[in-house]
Amino acid sequence: MVDRKPRRFWRNSPADAILLGICVVQFAGTIALAALTPAGLLPRLASAILVAVMMTYSLIVVTHLFVHQPWFADDRLNSVMSMVSSANIAQSVQAYHLSHVRNHHRYNNDRKRDGTTADLSSTFRYSQDDEHAPLLRYLAFSLVASIQDYAITVASLVRLGGVGPGEATLRDLAARHPARRAAELGQIRWDRLAQLAFTALLAVLSWQWVLMCYLPAVAVALTLVNVQNYYRHFGAEPDSRYANSVSHYGRLYNRLTFNDGYHQEHHLRPTTHWSRLPEVAERYQEQLDEAGRVVSPVPAVVGFLDIGRSAEHSPATLPAR
Repeated sequence: MVDRKPRRFWRNSPADAILLGICVVQFAGTIALAALTPAGLLPRLASAILVAVMMTYSLIVVTHLFVHQPWFADDRLNSVMSMVSSANIAQSVQAYHLSHVRNHHRYNNDRKRDGTTADLSSTFRYSQDDEHAPLLRYLAFSLVASIQDYAITVASLVRLGGVGPGEATLRDLAARHPARRAAELGQIRWDRLAQLAFTALLAVLSWQWVLMCYLPAVAVALTLVNVQNYYRHFGAEPDSRYANSVSHYGRLYNRLTFNDGYHQEHHLRPTTHWSRLPEVAERYQEQLDEAGRVVSPVPAVVGFLDIGRSAEHSPATLPAR
């Protein structure tokens, strides 16, 4: 009799069950808020704030970890989780994977060349010179891009969520191997349908809540995520492997965010499981110190509180190029 190895459930670590639990709580909690939030300014404001906080945390932490390291050994479970998470973050997780893993981690917040950046989320992309774009300008242009993506998702209903011929960015980022390409573009379809079905469910429960709480919360969450991305790279050196992003080593923050503060380490080893990022910091300590990389005393989402870094990289203090 041949002994068979037991099938794995978790791809990397059972600790990812915590992330799964957070994802499910957000999904159910959003439905509960749509159904139970009473009329009135204060209840609706509190509801919108809670949705924005949950969505921001999911984008920065939960979904970000999932697109780098899917939790399950079974790809079918990962596909279902991608759909649930797409509902949670109001966008396709597979599309997020393509733009973040295949684009951002390839070009690492690059500077402009020929008038633009290869990294679609680069902090230099919307600048009027060769430096980081001013924060408010970056946030405004990024929000407009997010609204356009949301409109494209809604319009994709005529194709049952399929990626259209005009969506050049997603098509360029999708895998070249025919089977993998079909799977990735197909997953975007299912993600979009899940996202739109979830929004429709919320609207059935309370269309007033969707208009006054949910959609504003989505806009706030996307803006906060862009603040996070901005200060994860503001002041860093795009051309340096060991200094192209900003880390924050606050113990409480990293406990609550599954080591999200180890961002330079994440850029060095983007496929490393979140539980092992402190090991990456130890392994590359000498190179990181020699590179003169930026370490922030505050988390990136409140990076504007890092007054010293903002002053150091203000236009008035930058050398002429």
